[in-house]
Amino acid sequence: MKIVIGSDHAGFPLKAQVIDHLRAGGHEIEDVGSFDPNPVDFPDIARLVCDKVRGKEAERGLLVCGTGVGAAIAANKIRGIRAAVCHDVHSAHQSVEHDDVNVMCIGAQIVGPWLANDLVDAFFAAEFDRNEDFVRRVDKLAQLETAD
Repeated sequence: MKIVIGSDHAGFPLKAQVIDHLRAGGHEIEDVGSFDPNPVDFPDIARLVCDKVRGKEAERGLLVCGTGVGAAIAANKIRGIRAAVCHDVHSAHQSVEHDDVNVMCIGAQIVGPWLANDLVDAFFAAEFDRNEDFVRRVDKLAQLETAD
């Protein structure tokens, strides 16, 4: 799978480990930054990741910040993105299966390297279940993006 990944400074060290793990699993990775531990604003990185997902340059995205929360907030502001904070394996796969999440956010200050590996494995192996209930609900999520 082609994956785009980004982090802020808090997620920078964990991002490197996750990239190595994903590449070892045969995934193609595009890293859009940050590229050092210097402070950076997570909304800027979220925009870079989400633009690649929206533009179909990547099948899914991964954002790593301190808690995952700020990245998820930023990503969910972008039309066509469904982002979720996933700190447990069940949420990581079910967010895709039921909600067609296309960007996973994890917190480097919350999860360690081993759990991060399990999370990305579950997320990127999952597929959207085209059950009519799930399709209807995801369609309603898209409608919320155009509501006033």
